[in-house]
Amino acid sequence: MTSLHLVAGLPDWLRDAAIPVLVLHIAAGTIALLSGTLAISVRKGERIHRLSGTVFFVCMVLMGASASFLAALERRYSMVLGGLFAVYLVATAWIAARRADGETGRFERVAMIAILVLATLYLALGLQAHNSAGGKIDGFPAAAYFFVAGFAALIAAMDLTVVIRGGRVGAQRVARHLWRMCVALFFAAGSFFTNALPRILPHGVHGSPLLIVPVALPLLLMAFWLIRVLFTKWHAGGTGTEPARP
Repeated sequence: MTSLHLVAGLPDWLRDAAIPVLVLHIAAGTIALLSGTLAISVRKGERIHRLSGTVFFVCMVLMGASASFLAALERRYSMVLGGLFAVYLVATAWIAARRADGETGRFERVAMIAILVLATLYLALGLQAHNSAGGKIDGFPAAAYFFVAGFAALIAAMDLTVVIRGGRVGAQRVARHLWRMCVALFFAAGSFFTNALPRILPHGVHGSPLLIVPVALPLLLMAFWLIRVLFTKWHAGGTGTEPARP
């Protein structure tokens, strides 16, 4: 989540436009954390899972889009890409839950191109950071950008297999939905607990290991559900495709 100091140095006319977007960003991010945690914690396929998943999807799109807008005003281009990355993750996860087994369409092809573009832009930022005097861009070293670029390129390769093979089937489709939603929740939790929250907590709390626990929780739950979906008969045992539907 973008910090409140953003609007301080903006011209009056731009500040008037930025403040409502900042409020939307904070509200959407807070609701996304709550609804995402609920969605990943309850029994999959039930009404509360679908409802909380829907709220999470909408709020993450709003949060990511508003974060990119606010970061663009501040010319923090890594944060612009981060917001777009979050939108990509929840959008592709959402579509994966709604596709029938073996079904694909234009959206998957566009999404594949989008994540490939993001990978290229992260790579460019990494090269720029590597060649800069301080070795950083927006406070991040070149290695961080190279890592994210590689991760995005891997996702692009996965999207390519979906396009070529005509979609995912059964547990593989559920897993595609699951891990993308969880990584998006990880992004939101990381932004809140390592960036936004420390700004309002006492200085002595900064860097506390307790702040790492809620950040790591989405990844731990993701591992649990991926193992259950991919390596047990839970998905095939009469649950159909319902566990994946938000």
